[in-house]
Amino acid sequence: MLSDLLLRDFRCFTECRVPLHPETTLFIGRNAQGKTSLMEAACVLLRLQSPRTSQKGELIRLGATTMLVEGTLDGKKVRCAQSATARRLAIDGAVCGRSGDYLAQSGLVVWMDHRDMNLLRGGAEHRRRYLDFAASQMFPDYLKALRGYERAVRGRNYVLKRDAVIQWRQADAFAGVMDEFAQVLRDRRQSLMDSVRPHVAKVHHDLSTGAEAVEVSYVPGFSGASLAEELAARRDEEGRNRQTAAGPHRDDLTLTLNGLDASTYASEGQQRSAALALKVAQARVLEEAAGKPPLLLLDDVFGELDAQRRRALLGLLPPGTQKIITTTTLDWARDEVVGGMVYGVEVGVVKQIEAGEIL
Repeated sequence: MLSDLLLRDFRCFTECRVPLHPETTLFIGRNAQGKTSLMEAACVLLRLQSPRTSQKGELIRLGATTMLVEGTLDGKKVRCAQSATARRLAIDGAVCGRSGDYLAQSGLVVWMDHRDMNLLRGGAEHRRRYLDFAASQMFPDYLKALRGYERAVRGRNYVLKRDAVIQWRQADAFAGVMDEFAQVLRDRRQSLMDSVRPHVAKVHHDLSTGAEAVEVSYVPGFSGASLAEELAARRDEEGRNRQTAAGPHRDDLTLTLNGLDASTYASEGQQRSAALALKVAQARVLEEAAGKPPLLLLDDVFGELDAQRRRALLGLLPPGTQKIITTTTLDWARDEVVGGMVYGVEVGVVKQIEAGEIL
């Protein structure tokens, strides 16, 4: 459990300390007041990545040089400080030289927001991000393989585009480096989806009260035993397009609703239910892997759902899960059983709201 958060020079916050409820913490306020940044800080603290940006400098308050996020996780003090060029991590005052050592002692996270609709409507990069965020929390070797593969494929694409006549020996050398990492990524992603698939089907069945059946499948970006061999066989295609034709960077997921492509034939409500099912399934799989539920960060999700889906979603979340929720209004919460702590957020200032002020 994450029992408190301290932000210093993070996004719009000069300094902010917030105790968190073991079950539910609600942040309420108008848009662009800092609600999502509070949740983002929790994600950065526990997973060292933001679901909103890959540019670390964007996390630092304008005019500051370093941001700090600190909290108490299961009785341990965890700390992440970031400048534009360097990061310092510590647990209970002991500096962690490697991010892997820090992440091994940190907590698990599931992030849910309105952009989850991109899991059905968006390009394959959104579904790969879903795979990466979960797999990196489940498998200790995943992030190393992902970063190594990404560096190698960037280098190979550069070689393919650099010269009028492609230097295939250099391209093949990069393919050899990519191959080992690609095997790890494909195996881990397949294992993840083998675990996720039955949960997606069950959660969506419950969300739709049994009226619809959703299936999700993993589609690897290369089919053979060796990525290097497959790339060698596709040399003519790569010579024309000047980019790497196969590999985990082309992985995807397919979702079907009652046997039909959900991205094409499902209604908006059905797509929303499918996206929710994917995220709830992610939470359940992470709980199975770790033996305890992850922290759920829900960014303005409930306000977009009808009463039936809200109640269903609350009931489907893993029992005992700690939740941090942002919302622009508490109208929906009055109809649900949502206990815990409530904070108002306005222009980077956080103030606790007492029960009498909510009604």
